[in-house]
Amino acid sequence: MALKADLTSADLNDIRQSALGAADPLGVAADLAAAAEAGRLADPQDAGLALTLAAEIAESRTKLDAALRYVDRALEAYGKREESQVAAARALRARILFRLGREDEAVAEVEPLRPLLTQYPDAAAYLTTALAVGGRGREAEQWLSEAIQQSLAERGGPEPASADDAGLLFFLLQQRHRLRHALGMPHDTHDNLAERLETKLANASAQTAAPAGDLLFWPQAEFGKLVSKWPALTEAYGATWDEHRARLERELVRLAGAGRTELVVFPATVGGLSAQAGIDADPAAVETRAGYAAKLATGTARISWPPERNGACWCGSGLKYKKCCLPRSRG
Repeated sequence: MALKADLTSADLNDIRQSALGAADPLGVAADLAAAAEAGRLADPQDAGLALTLAAEIAESRTKLDAALRYVDRALEAYGKREESQVAAARALRARILFRLGREDEAVAEVEPLRPLLTQYPDAAAYLTTALAVGGRGREAEQWLSEAIQQSLAERGGPEPASADDAGLLFFLLQQRHRLRHALGMPHDTHDNLAERLETKLANASAQTAAPAGDLLFWPQAEFGKLVSKWPALTEAYGATWDEHRARLERELVRLAGAGRTELVVFPATVGGLSAQAGIDADPAAVETRAGYAAKLATGTARISWPPERNGACWCGSGLKYKKCCLPRSRG
């Protein structure tokens, strides 16, 4: 399939969620690589992101040689930039090398990323995944344990009272807890802390007015996949996309009336929720969804509300706000 010119970061995110369901996902990967190399991106800085996405698609179709070529080109495009996206691409490269049976090279790729566990919230997920693919789950557990010990030592204070208070430590605890469960390891004090924080986060989601979890927004394509994969979530998010948007709009209006300012919604994806669930958690469980919302709340992907009456609606329909979601608050 031919992709449009001037692909934006938002376009790339949409492609990430839809590519595997395309008739020719490998064709999408090739087109992404071509777009990056031909300068058909709205922001040239997104070349690494586009090539990484191409590598992920190729890996998912077990085209590992192609995946490795794409991720190598992605790292060339990123250059010497130091950020989570670059680290995630390097972890992807290690994962592909593990799958190719090139274990020594994979270890050499992933080992230098270990310090990032105490720097980026998502590092716990992509480094654990890379090591698990290489059959090194126990090693991943050790890395996470040591990162937790370091984070606790740096806090120099009491046990965190909430997931928000824990910050990056929460994601380390959460990932380690799930990994240890998958490995059949017994609970220890860190597992107990992870469970306490997850419970507190879930309780806060149930008790506070419009926590981040209530402001998850499922774009139309993602909403369809969500209710198809987990029908029980229609109770939380609505049976139709129209109902989902109406619920969000009414909640935003209620919050604004209660004096809340700088309101935002968090675009969610089925892939993101699945990744949050990890190996063994239930994606539909309230604590999983709350954890996913908390993770999104630490990132930059958010949609400000409300738009201007004559501006584009926040839901992405392409209609003016006054003709789209604004009237839904009155339903």
